[in-house]
Amino acid sequence: MTFTIPRKAISPLRQHMINDMSVRNFVPDTQREYIRAVKKLAAFLERSPDTATAEDLRAFQLHLTETVTNPPTINATVTALRFFFKVTVDQPETTRHLVFVYEPRKLPRVLSPEDVLRMLEAAPNPKLKAALSVAYGAGLRAMEAVALKVTDIDSQRMLIRVEMGTSRAIGQQ
Repeated sequence: MTFTIPRKAISPLRQHMINDMSVRNFVPDTQREYIRAVKKLAAFLERSPDTATAEDLRAFQLHLTETVTNPPTINATVTALRFFFKVTVDQPETTRHLVFVYEPRKLPRVLSPEDVLRMLEAAPNPKLKAALSVAYGAGLRAMEAVALKVTDIDSQRMLIRVEMGTSRAIGQQ
């Protein structure tokens, strides 16, 4: 005797949203997050999400803020709900009160001069010490530093040609 687990039927509204995302080539993770956001709205409303009003969405965003949801999650939810109301249910005016939450940008950690000196002193040979000095001094990412060749350094003009990652020339001012 074999048992089959019954699959939960997908509502026509959810299927319509999935189709809208598929047509636009959304990756599966994005689709999952958008569906999750709409599902949270439905749970908050205790009714179908396509019946939400602009005030309902405003109350939902306030609820997210009050439950200490972090800014990136709130912003992802806003994006998902804007898609749902603009594309899937064709009610773009419903999202007029949804706003993105300000996210303070974190500055990259800068090593102290003592830390830089310790890092360079830890290099086992002069070649590695030179490579670390160039990488740190030019602000290269790890993959940019790994891909760097001697021919990429123009010591006459004090420039480094970086081909990996973000293409940028770094020079001495």
